[in-house]
Amino acid sequence: MSKMNELKIGDLTAKVPIIQGGMGVGISLSGLASAVANEGGIGVLATAGIGEQESDIFTNFIEANNRGLRNEIRKAKSMTNGIIGVNIMVALSNYAELVKVAVEENIDIIFSGAGLPLNLPEYVANSKNHPKLVPIVSSGKGAALLAKRWIEKFNYVPDAFVVEGPRAGGHLGFKKEQLFDENFRLEILLKDVLEKIKPLEQKYDKKIPVICGGGIFTGADIKKFMDLGVSGVQMATRFVATNECDASDAFKQAYLDSVESDIAIIDSPVGMPGRALKNQYIVDVNNGNKKPFKCPYHCIITCDYTNTPYCIAHALTNAKKGQMTHGFAFAGDNVYRVNKIVSVKELMDELKNEYESI
Repeated sequence: MSKMNELKIGDLTAKVPIIQGGMGVGISLSGLASAVANEGGIGVLATAGIGEQESDIFTNFIEANNRGLRNEIRKAKSMTNGIIGVNIMVALSNYAELVKVAVEENIDIIFSGAGLPLNLPEYVANSKNHPKLVPIVSSGKGAALLAKRWIEKFNYVPDAFVVEGPRAGGHLGFKKEQLFDENFRLEILLKDVLEKIKPLEQKYDKKIPVICGGGIFTGADIKKFMDLGVSGVQMATRFVATNECDASDAFKQAYLDSVESDIAIIDSPVGMPGRALKNQYIVDVNNGNKKPFKCPYHCIITCDYTNTPYCIAHALTNAKKGQMTHGFAFAGDNVYRVNKIVSVKELMDELKNEYESI
């Protein structure tokens, strides 16, 4: 029997090397993140659309999201002494504002992907208790490029890296044709990143943990990747099917009801492919039926909101609230294997027991 190693990111130590992936809009908020942190993992708040419950979200986009994030960080911290992180997508038009709020609220870790967070260290330069900065990448080239930039411009060595593979849910950092290409399997991407990080660790005498995510479902999966050299894993889909997940019951039920043929790759308005559960809403969009909307805020920089047939923010917000006829659920490619709702504690115990029984 082998026990799971702790995950150390600088002076932070997670007893369980599992990071709960940030899921927006509103799927992973303080309820889920604090529950994961209480079980020794790293809980993560998704910042995309985090102000959707604020009354002035349509008229005061920046402030509403800042307030929403501040409230969620404080709520999460009031419910746990564990490690809480935020996931802030580079593609968000209010990226800088959200980073500043996270730093002000003494968040433990900032995870940042959907583009390379080339200037992230500038926001922590003058803060006393600055968070750990962890970029999300999809290649060794991206990891090396980002590290070079941070070191040359900010004298900052990344605290860790998350390598996200093409089997993840939500927006994916790959071209459509790469998603099912054997050369882009997580195992291969991971090897590439580990090779690029090793010389940095030696040169700067700093342990830079590499964490991987995308398609990890069981304790056996975690063991496999830990044996390949990662320090931890990122999991998202499985945490949706927990009592503490902040999504509606209807959203969770869509996971329980899904079969493998329901999984679809969509063309998101933000210009990236996305993995979602196919429903009537997606069928309508694919058939060319527009879902009329007004865009009171341009939330994603890359969104072609003047030409797109629907608003991704509205669709995801509606789904979170359980209005599945007016939206859809993002999910990883193992979603059809989810067959019950459990507590976060039960899920974490199951993963640890599976891992240790190998």
